[in-house]
Amino acid sequence: MTIRVVVADDQELVRGGFAMILAAQPDIEVVAEAGNGAEAVEAARRHRPDVVLLDIRMPVMDGIEAARVVCAETDCKVVMLTTFDQDDYVYEALHAGASGFLLKDVRRDDLVHAVRVVVAGDSLLAPSVARRLVADFTGRGRAAPAPELGALTSRERETLVLLGRGLSNAEIAAALVVSEHTVKTHVSNVLSKLGLRDRIQAVICAYETGLITLGARTGPPSRG
Repeated sequence: MTIRVVVADDQELVRGGFAMILAAQPDIEVVAEAGNGAEAVEAARRHRPDVVLLDIRMPVMDGIEAARVVCAETDCKVVMLTTFDQDDYVYEALHAGASGFLLKDVRRDDLVHAVRVVVAGDSLLAPSVARRLVADFTGRGRAAPAPELGALTSRERETLVLLGRGLSNAEIAAALVVSEHTVKTHVSNVLSKLGLRDRIQAVICAYETGLITLGARTGPPSRG
């Protein structure tokens, strides 16, 4: 499967460099470039890519607002790019619906990996970063109302706990002693039933609903 990507950055050299790196991959096609947020939104509407890379600070429409529009109108994944690593940018990007956050000094291989990761439905945040994000969301009163967990089966709840602890599909499969295919089904059911866009939102949900708490160990849940 070819991954279709839109690259949006107001700096032509940065935009062109990212596009060149991605286009050199056999499984990635850069379908459009954009110099501002409005152009990025239009490109997403026209080309319906799998991933949009959005610089946060752009003229006309910034990347955060562009992410809100793209996530609301399309099914493509959004990855935010910035030279700034202050927490507020991370929180605003994720609140807008982004599936990940990368600094512009990201290594070539990590950029390519990030695109493939979000298309596969995984997040770009390490468990330690996810816990820090959730702590700030709840501390600042940014948490959304908790979704109804009663719709989940017991195994789906276990899956959500493990997602919240930052485990990969392979690690969840090992913890629950099931196949990765079964885990993918559980993850899909969790996201669908709770109205969550991706795994990052599942991480936040797991903390907001009290299934796990800050400082909880990162291993599989106790099975008594």
